[in-house]
Amino acid sequence: MSSWSQCARFTAYPLDTGNNGRRLQSNTVFSSIASRTRSKCRNMRISMRDRSKNRKPLQKGRNLSIEAIQAVQALKRAKQNGESALEQVFNSKITRLLKNDLIAVLRELIRQNQCLLALKVFEEVQTEISYRPQLKLYAEMVSCLGSNGFLEEIKYLIMALKMDSSLPPDIEGFYALLESLLKFNLSSLALEVFYLMKLRGCDPDKLTFKLLINGLESNEETDLSAFVRQEAEKYYGHSLNFLDETEDDVPSLNQMY
Repeated sequence: MSSWSQCARFTAYPLDTGNNGRRLQSNTVFSSIASRTRSKCRNMRISMRDRSKNRKPLQKGRNLSIEAIQAVQALKRAKQNGESALEQVFNSKITRLLKNDLIAVLRELIRQNQCLLALKVFEEVQTEISYRPQLKLYAEMVSCLGSNGFLEEIKYLIMALKMDSSLPPDIEGFYALLESLLKFNLSSLALEVFYLMKLRGCDPDKLTFKLLINGLESNEETDLSAFVRQEAEKYYGHSLNFLDETEDDVPSLNQMY
């Protein structure tokens, strides 16, 4: 633990305060995200264009019900009419969706690159009583936000994740999240997730160490990379031959899905 405190790049890790505390803290963080999102939505310039040329087709079938399709369409229309219209759609459609439909709406908005709408729906997902954090869903959100330059929102997203005491020891989910963060040169956040991974009882494997070390070196974070190498040696000894394996040996984010 002392070695982690020596790394000045890390932020203090929040203590878990039980289910009630977690829900209150998470809602506080997402309320901050929501206020930033509303500000960005108000400043967005909306122009009417030929929808047939710009709209991606909805994915019908088992992953998207009629209710989910209607909700996505209603959200996109409401975004053009201002915040009050958007809130009305949320109250009348989104909050009444079943959990599976809510997740389907979220993933469809991510697919269509509607990242601010997706972030608002993601906030609603967190309020579900039966909600359990899905790390791959966080990874998808990070990729969507990062691709559109919303790096500050990613920081709030990781902050909320750290406050969630019900986080599962999902090695593939952590890998996907780390890969998404490193892709946008968010090295310090990647290290925080790596620490979170260990704290939740999920020991990093060779692929995770390889991803993190190579990613940090690619981002010219040599000090942080050296630190992670020291951590890898605690698990696998001084001979880290797996770092020299070919890229084909490391699964990509898409392969994991």
